[in-house]
Amino acid sequence: MTTLVRSTDTLTRDALAVLQPGFIGTTAPEWLLRRIGEGLSAVGLFGRNIESPEQLAALTAQLRAERDDVLVAIDEEGGDVTRLEVRTGSSFPGNYALGSVDDVDLTRAVTHELGRRLAACGVDLNWAPSADINSNADNPVIGVRSFGADTALVARHTVAAIEGFQAAGVAACVKHFPGHGDTNVDSHHAMPRIDVDLETLHARELVPFRAAVAAGTKAVMSAHILLPALDPDRPGTLSPQILTGLLREELGFEGLIVTDGMEMQAIAATYGIERGSVLAIAAGADAICVGGGLADEDTVLRLRDALVEAVRSGELPEERLADAAARVRALASWTQAHRAGGASTEPGAAVQEGTAPGTDIGLVAARRALTLTGERVALTEPAYVAAFSPVANIAVGDETPWGIAAELAALLPGTETASYGEEDRTEDVLAAAGDRRVVAVVRDEHRHPWMSRALDGLLAARPDTVVVEMGLDQAGPRGALHIATHGAARVCARAAAEALTGA
Repeated sequence: MTTLVRSTDTLTRDALAVLQPGFIGTTAPEWLLRRIGEGLSAVGLFGRNIESPEQLAALTAQLRAERDDVLVAIDEEGGDVTRLEVRTGSSFPGNYALGSVDDVDLTRAVTHELGRRLAACGVDLNWAPSADINSNADNPVIGVRSFGADTALVARHTVAAIEGFQAAGVAACVKHFPGHGDTNVDSHHAMPRIDVDLETLHARELVPFRAAVAAGTKAVMSAHILLPALDPDRPGTLSPQILTGLLREELGFEGLIVTDGMEMQAIAATYGIERGSVLAIAAGADAICVGGGLADEDTVLRLRDALVEAVRSGELPEERLADAAARVRALASWTQAHRAGGASTEPGAAVQEGTAPGTDIGLVAARRALTLTGERVALTEPAYVAAFSPVANIAVGDETPWGIAAELAALLPGTETASYGEEDRTEDVLAAAGDRRVVAVVRDEHRHPWMSRALDGLLAARPDTVVVEMGLDQAGPRGALHIATHGAARVCARAAAEALTGA
């Protein structure tokens, strides 16, 4: 009887150890602390959990008071996808801006400073960077989250980002394996499918991941996408061929394999989160990310019990669950050692002027990422900013502000703005602008025909309009002056406002 109890307790602790759940609130709920004490080894943080660096540091200290080696994870890509600065916009440009500059020392310095800030708040696992190659410009969920469409460029900047984060003591988690760039469906909503042959996958999608494994990334996140050339039946997250055969055996990755959010519809609507989680661990995943939308104790208990039952029924080998839990604990030990010993203060390579810790490296990078085409406009009077706003994807969220109006108004008091959608007319913009210079702000114009039509009408009536593209600059420059910021982070807006005013 004693042996049975001990065995059951070990099995339960292992099942809890492989979960990375979220929760509601800016302090840890009692149920979460209790489950950490019972074996839960990781917690995922989202924008709803963060108010300030001081509050975040207090929250992570509260979690670690329960157990010092708990992994605290976050989805902090910088750029458009930020949790640290979800209510203000990021102090760091995202991947596309960094890729457009194509200076790996700069990428390393930016991610090192971002990692330093995460570590200072007690966060030690970052679900970033994205190593996806944005080969499909119509991709609705990757876009500026990718370093670009060039395979070699994405690979070298993925490596630089890994080095930056991990030199700061924060484990990098490269995503979305084996590559989410060539999709036209958002896996938050449905199951994407990439129909390319093995030769293309190896020559394109897998190149940055091979480089990441060679660079020593501590974690890799799987994608909920179907790649028939690798597995005709199951998406990456649930595929033994992809997670074990390709990532573990062929690429030689020995670190932590984390799933993308299991509540995303590509999994939840097809398999259900309990069944999906069992299949993911059986396929070779080590950690189940859940909590972006499902963030309660019931979810944790359902997943724990599903894993325990799968072992008891023989569907999931106990050794596979034990191995997954051991990999989680090994990463927790690595992060714990870095917290105890202190992370390095330099990113591990030549550091250029202006990139030392504490400098405003994010703004430095955003300024370098700007591309200006057309006449050099130096605004001296208040302008009118017309923001043509698409619906934000779930990864970015609609909590984070974007656009240049606030930054331009700080430099030109009296500048006003309004947001326009598909149903609005050119006449509405012109009437609101009056005699003021119009600054039209767009985001992925090439993906939104209504946005292009709005610009057509506006430029026909007001050829002196300035156009600021804050997404992919695929549509081409137009307007008296066209500014491509290569992302919608707050610092990208600041850099554009400076360029417009000569600040």
